[in-house]
Amino acid sequence: MMTKDEKFVGKFMHATDHLRKVFGPADQGDMDSPVVHRHDAFEDESDDELLHIEQHTDSSGHHYAVRKTDRPAD
Repeated sequence: MMTKDEKFVGKFMHATDHLRKVFGPADQGDMDSPVVHRHDAFEDESDDELLHIEQHTDSSGHHYAVRKTDRPAD
């Protein structure tokens, strides 16, 4: 007897197989080409936010982010 998760995966895979038959296979693009950044307002805003975040690594090798405390008030 199939578990609930196995039924879900089976239905999901059937649906994606049907979509592939209707729309064709997914376009993977050229995996060797570099990523092209748009440099639009959203990306500029994201870059500004990341300036205020520090990445740390704990003794187990897990990475986490901490917001810098010296961020100027808006």
